[in-house]
Amino acid sequence: MKYTLIIVVLVFLSCKNETSITGVIGAEEVTNSTQLDYKLEVFDYDGLEPLINKGDDKVHVVNFWATWCAPCVKELPYFEEINKTYKNNNVEVLLVSLDFPRDYDSKLKPFIKKHNLQSKIVAFDDVNQNRWIPAINEKWTGALPATIIYNKNKRQFYERSFTKEELETELKQFLSP
Repeated sequence: MKYTLIIVVLVFLSCKNETSITGVIGAEEVTNSTQLDYKLEVFDYDGLEPLINKGDDKVHVVNFWATWCAPCVKELPYFEEINKTYKNNNVEVLLVSLDFPRDYDSKLKPFIKKHNLQSKIVAFDDVNQNRWIPAINEKWTGALPATIIYNKNKRQFYERSFTKEELETELKQFLSP
């Protein structure tokens, strides 16, 4: 019942279309023979946290999305384009799926394969949203899509969807001249 309530709350809060979440420590690998060789890393907040708070010399673009979120799906090609265009400019894109664990094999993995997503993708599974939502950003309502762009000197959180031009404009603020 508690898990169902959390899912209902996330569905109602999700896919907000207006204007920065956490696993390696808590990683779990999910595989399915019908998905052949695709291995999906699944993280709780403690595991994801190091991936969204790196202190290296790269610019990190972290997008929280789900296959059931129409604005998320619409903007995914823009993140893929950023990944392709800027990967040689020290930019790293991470797509954090908030799909439900029961849908990893039936929806998420087929979606990744169908759209040939090339950015790093991880799944996020942590039911303690009262902990991780404010830990990611104190103003985040939990709605999707949400994006963090950061480097070691600057961090910006966006609770909104992007056009390709808007995303690139925001990214360029983090790139060295």
